[in-house]
Amino acid sequence: MHLDEYRQYDATGLAGLIRNREVSREEVLEAAITAIETYNPKLNAVVRTRFERARQESRKVTDDTLFGGVPTLSKDLLMGLAGEPLSFGSASLAHWCPKEDATLIQRSRSAGLVMVGQTATPELGLMGITEPKAFPHPHNPWREGYSPGGSSGGAAVAVASGMVPMALGGDGGGSIRIPASYCGLFGFKPSRGRVPLAPAHGEVWQGAVIEHALTRSVRDSAALLEHINGMAPSGPYPVPHERGYVAALSSPRKPLRIAVSMGESLSRGLGTRLSPDIIASMNKAATALTDIGHQVEWCEPPVDGEALANSYLTLYLGQLAADLVWISQQTGVAVRRLAIEPSTRAIGRLGAVLSARDYELAKRYWHTAAEQMSRFHQRYDAVVMPVAADTAPKIGELYPSATRERLMSLLALPGASSLALKAGLLQRLAVDALRRTPFTQLANLTGQPAMSVPLHIANNGLPVGVQVLGRMGEDQRLFQLAAALEQHDVWQRPLPRQAFCA
Repeated sequence: MHLDEYRQYDATGLAGLIRNREVSREEVLEAAITAIETYNPKLNAVVRTRFERARQESRKVTDDTLFGGVPTLSKDLLMGLAGEPLSFGSASLAHWCPKEDATLIQRSRSAGLVMVGQTATPELGLMGITEPKAFPHPHNPWREGYSPGGSSGGAAVAVASGMVPMALGGDGGGSIRIPASYCGLFGFKPSRGRVPLAPAHGEVWQGAVIEHALTRSVRDSAALLEHINGMAPSGPYPVPHERGYVAALSSPRKPLRIAVSMGESLSRGLGTRLSPDIIASMNKAATALTDIGHQVEWCEPPVDGEALANSYLTLYLGQLAADLVWISQQTGVAVRRLAIEPSTRAIGRLGAVLSARDYELAKRYWHTAAEQMSRFHQRYDAVVMPVAADTAPKIGELYPSATRERLMSLLALPGASSLALKAGLLQRLAVDALRRTPFTQLANLTGQPAMSVPLHIANNGLPVGVQVLGRMGEDQRLFQLAAALEQHDVWQRPLPRQAFCA
């Protein structure tokens, strides 16, 4: 199978070719390996390959599986492969290996997917960019020197460049939707608890983190979620396996009442300014939804953006402090000696002095936001908002400068972390971290399904995604809406120009 031909198909299309004996699964796998070997030296999407294991596993795939041997990539974060390295994007875990496969890996394999490697992520998945110091930085395949976003940045690069038709990703604050927007892909974040994190975890970040995939088509995303959804035996949420995602794509569509928002309520107090291209993408989305037959109203979600940001960052600090203790336990290295980035260490120190009271107060706001959105959705079936305030940033543009890292190192001084929190450093962190992307954390805190749909190409040639949130648990309705948009002229289908990828 020629590389140019391979790159034109989504996973469902490749599976159809294999099923109809037009190509063999071995040919498809070798095309994926060729694509990775051709493009990855320049794009840095894949941090670790497992080609020989993939060849062995491909031979065991049966014809009756959903994807029949289609190659994919897992993320170097949470998605454990038994006995194989999983570094979480960090030098501190460079030699750590989980003892068993993650449930997501097990279910993906049972769907006929073949794991050919692992994709880049920022250290511990902490940033909306993918620039770990332990690995080369992925480049957005649409333009050299630009970021693919994060934390599923490597996955987005791999799919957008055509290395694989879809790649597994995780989303704790926009980590599927932001890279999907920056790289012109479809990125779906399921409802809370829909995809288990077992056996290593019951929940991550108090349930804010959910895993799924970045894809080039809606049907791939729906088909995969239909197979992998449903609680694990040890799961904290009673979420039974649900069918109907694929059927929803072609089922009769009734008009919906949809709110469209520029996200002002979420960005208030953060100094966020939407670029003209983001504004254009939102207007385009409103027009397309009206064309399809939905009732569109401009309306802001009733959420306090500053309170949401502070709540999110408070939990973020506490979770990171706990994660660093876990890494210390796994590696036998004291927390103070871990090989972690200065910004990670500084945030961990802040989390270590965070009070249990403040942590619990922050968590309680999640329910406040969920209740507010629940009432909002009594009026609206879905809400459309930006994913980010602008197109993809340049690599290095959003990473802490050397000066900022030196200032962060001062938090090691006795009492400095407590004083920093009292002096309002949490609010400063919220502004710095979320100014460009204050719109995606809401769905993680409330648990709602959300997606980024590729509806616009900016004047600078970079793609722009538009975010859609649905009612809690109504993942199928979002897929139905995405399928309708995919059939509209507004949907952007081009791959990045191959010249840069090569």
